[in-house]
Amino acid sequence: MAGRREKYSQSLRGSKIAIAIVIGVLLGCVFAFLFPQGLFSSSDPPTRNRRLSKSSLQVDSSSCDSPERINLLKSDIMKLSEKNAELKKQVRELKEKLQLAAQGKGHAEEQVVALSEPRKAGPFGTVKGLRTNPPVLPDESANPRLAKILAEVAVRKEVIVAVANSNVRDMLEVWFTSIKKAGIPNYLVVALDDAMVEFCKSNDVPVYKRDPDKNVDLIGKTGGNHAVSALKFRILREFLQLGYSVLLSDVDIVYLQNPFDHFQRDSDVESMTDGHSNMTAYGYNDVFDEPAMGWARYAHTMRIWVYNSGFFFMRPTIPSIELLDRVADRLSQEKTSWDQAVFNEELFFPSHPGYVGLHAAKRTLDFYLFMNSKVLFKTVRKDAALKKLKPVIVHINYHPDKLSRMRAVVEFYANGKADALDQFPDGSEW
Repeated sequence: MAGRREKYSQSLRGSKIAIAIVIGVLLGCVFAFLFPQGLFSSSDPPTRNRRLSKSSLQVDSSSCDSPERINLLKSDIMKLSEKNAELKKQVRELKEKLQLAAQGKGHAEEQVVALSEPRKAGPFGTVKGLRTNPPVLPDESANPRLAKILAEVAVRKEVIVAVANSNVRDMLEVWFTSIKKAGIPNYLVVALDDAMVEFCKSNDVPVYKRDPDKNVDLIGKTGGNHAVSALKFRILREFLQLGYSVLLSDVDIVYLQNPFDHFQRDSDVESMTDGHSNMTAYGYNDVFDEPAMGWARYAHTMRIWVYNSGFFFMRPTIPSIELLDRVADRLSQEKTSWDQAVFNEELFFPSHPGYVGLHAAKRTLDFYLFMNSKVLFKTVRKDAALKKLKPVIVHINYHPDKLSRMRAVVEFYANGKADALDQFPDGSEW
């Protein structure tokens, strides 16, 4: 019985509380309807305004009464309004450009986004197109360890990079010895095996070994020159993502001057040429003869000898990264393709049905300063005037006996041995 009475009293007490809450809510609604401004609100707006004016808005009455002061304030307000409108317009345009970039997916819309505001053309002969793409925003998350190394090695965010395994150890030694003798501080070897890492460290050469990668490690340990050459396009991408300009260098190159003193930096890619004359290196009009066409037998063609994929300077731009991606992708699928052929096809082929060409600016380097071995052994060594010219680099790309010719180049240019080049044939006889 006592338990039932206790439950009854609790129930009664709960009912009273509920009734009280309902009554409170009803009274609140009535007061809200009758006194919308609140019970204690002032009905005298001027009084409230006077309180404000006496506190935080106290100003000199003489300055407020001055017409000049008022006009000046109005002028400032108008200028700020115009500036605000201009900023809103810029924000709107940037949003539109971002939308276009998202929709373009690397095609023509991206080129529209990259263009500046429309401008009037100047007088005849004064119009110049834009040649240089802006650098990418550095992304250290792409490879924090490499970013730390490059911060110590690079000069003005530029660095020479060679990709090497133990198969080219002797040539690499001539390579970095010539770099040191030329006084070039900013260079780095990307080692593809542990033995190469130890070799570089023992010779005080800056070295970097990528994190373990099954495909990269397999090529690095067992691959020949062509396989390693194909691999370098994948490796270089991270350097550009980090915001560094890269001079990619094969190891069959002798350095005699600092190459960074000779780049124009007005293009995405500056490359040495396999050409051996002004025509072959820089382009010429070649006439194709087809007698069966009669009157129209002569067809004019434009020709240029290929860029050398073993020595090129690349700025960290979107077209540069796209070039690396294209070449690396094709080489991964076309196992028999030569990296230099693919490099040039992607760089030079124009857009056409079924293909979107690369929009990259390019520059051919002076073939007497950035000299290939055909120029040296066929022409320069036989010309008394040209022999006095000191090239920036010599690339032994035309001849298979690379190491002996590299050492001869060092003897001739660095050590002054006049007959050091005489023993070699012009061509690639063994």
